[in-house]
Amino acid sequence: MASRIPVAVLGATGAVGQRFVQLLAGHPVFEITALAASQRSAGKSYADACRWVIPGDPPPSVSKMVVSPLKPNIEAHLIFSALPADVARDVEPQFARAGYAVCSNASAFRYEPDVPLVIPEVNADHLSLIAGQRAGRGWPGFIVTNPNCSTTGIVLALKPLHDAFGLSKVFAFTMQGASGAGYPGVPSLDILGNVIPYIGGEEEKIACETRLLLGDVDEKEQHEAKISVSAHANRVPVTDGHTIALSLGFEHRPTPEEALEVLRAFRGPTDVHALPSAPVQPIVVRDENDRPQPRRDRDAERGMAVSVGRVRECPILDLRLVVVVHNTIRGAAGGSLLNGELLVKRGFVK
Repeated sequence: MASRIPVAVLGATGAVGQRFVQLLAGHPVFEITALAASQRSAGKSYADACRWVIPGDPPPSVSKMVVSPLKPNIEAHLIFSALPADVARDVEPQFARAGYAVCSNASAFRYEPDVPLVIPEVNADHLSLIAGQRAGRGWPGFIVTNPNCSTTGIVLALKPLHDAFGLSKVFAFTMQGASGAGYPGVPSLDILGNVIPYIGGEEEKIACETRLLLGDVDEKEQHEAKISVSAHANRVPVTDGHTIALSLGFEHRPTPEEALEVLRAFRGPTDVHALPSAPVQPIVVRDENDRPQPRRDRDAERGMAVSVGRVRECPILDLRLVVVVHNTIRGAAGGSLLNGELLVKRGFVK
């Protein structure tokens, strides 16, 4: 493209902010024109303000960029937010009121009835809420959110099964990588050689977001799907990648072979396929008895696909299967980036 769309990253020095910066480097549609963070980092060069904690090195194109404060006076058309939820609650509306389009990875506005919670392959039609959000709040801009990292992997696997067979019950047992806690995250003496069977708020997020993503919208708000969801969230000593064991109940019980057929065929809306960050196959089916595994499968399709395997009958519900998702790419920055690309494709950002 002769002219790329100027974008900014809020919370650019944190682990998810760094993922945004990494994924946006050399992007064919977007160009980073501003990086913003707390007062502790504002005014410093990005290289001085940021302790790089993800694989690789910071892109040279941004190392000398001066970090801006979290104020809506920066030169960008689209904002990617990697802010903590408590900070996002105050800052993101300031940007929306100032006319910016905000793609947020934070949980602060995910459950607002007029704010789209979107996975492009699953519920791109929920972007129809933007018009009502703008009108109801008096914002020239808007906020669009992406879900929790575990929810992303769960719902991408559930979408084709729900469409084909009608989901009624979901039991989810997550084994979540340490990077999901951010940096510095969980102390090493707590997580090494151990499993922590509690992640604050995670089980509630999985239940609520799954129903919202698989539900419907009207002109004004989201409506949850009538699906019972029970989640157990666990932190495990894996760096990146969340593994989720699912047991599923359906209105029309499929055989494992029928489920595998619809999983392999799933692509999502046609206009999502051509987005720069979209995976060719959103769901990669593994046939091996011992796959998927986070170390081997989290990077499928550049970390933007979820891997599904061990699809088999369940003696309590109907089906069992295992999902792996890269939590900081598809489950965080990459998912939000794909939302931004969809906003451009559908004319919400120019």
